[in-house]
Amino acid sequence: MAPSKDYWQGKIALITGGSSGIGFAIAQSLAAQGTSVWVLARGVEGLKSALESVNCRENQHCGMISADVTDWDQVSAAVAQVETEVGVPDLVINSAGVAHPGYFQDLEIEIFHWMTEVNYYGTVYVCKAVLPGMVARGSGQIVNISSGAAFIGRFGYSAYAPTKYALQGFSDVLRAELKPLGIDVSIVFPPDTDTPQLKYEKELQPPETKALSGIANLISPNWDGRATLFTPAQVADMILPKIEQRKYMILPGFEMKMLYWLSRLVGSGIYPILDWLIARAQRNLQRGD
Repeated sequence: MAPSKDYWQGKIALITGGSSGIGFAIAQSLAAQGTSVWVLARGVEGLKSALESVNCRENQHCGMISADVTDWDQVSAAVAQVETEVGVPDLVINSAGVAHPGYFQDLEIEIFHWMTEVNYYGTVYVCKAVLPGMVARGSGQIVNISSGAAFIGRFGYSAYAPTKYALQGFSDVLRAELKPLGIDVSIVFPPDTDTPQLKYEKELQPPETKALSGIANLISPNWDGRATLFTPAQVADMILPKIEQRKYMILPGFEMKMLYWLSRLVGSGIYPILDWLIARAQRNLQRGD
């Protein structure tokens, strides 16, 4: 389902992590609907390539900013640049994120700081920087990209999952505080998506993580455990209509909906199930299955 052209026409969007993955796919889709898109990331070459591929028309004012979302000064300067050149963003997509799986005992403490700085503080900084302009105007939309790891802590993701739990808590509070001011907040829990980040993760995942991949393991113990892999464009097409409808919780795809409702309905009963699944995976690995 494509977003409404009239809804996005003439709006300004700032997208962090906009040079690749889901952020880039959202940028492409919005630009095609008449939005002036600004992509923010660290790598200049990636940004240049992304901006060329976005294909903005002459009446759109698109741009790119090289900035590190973990640096408050760079973030505030980037937002100020967008506001000076095109105006206060109508839509902010916080898509910048990193993940580095591994057994907790093997992960360096710096990995935990890195995850928190990018995934959590990077989102907080961008929201803090754009908020004064949105409040003064009395409108705006903020979209934070989370993960299914915010529902159930995923084996091997001790550095990553807590940042996504924190992001959900932050978004819950932000939604309550900003709605009376005319600003809507959404939080997205994307499914497994074919991105460079996922490829990086798969090289580092413990064997148990790979064996437990996908909600199918929680539904049928005879399933092979492989989750559906979506393209970034497919995920963007699922997300944008929900943003247009100003939905708060956005759960693209069947697996994310099932994971969310399973975590809510089963509650603490999920932990014995997870323990059994992990033990089963370890037995299969020992046998070489």
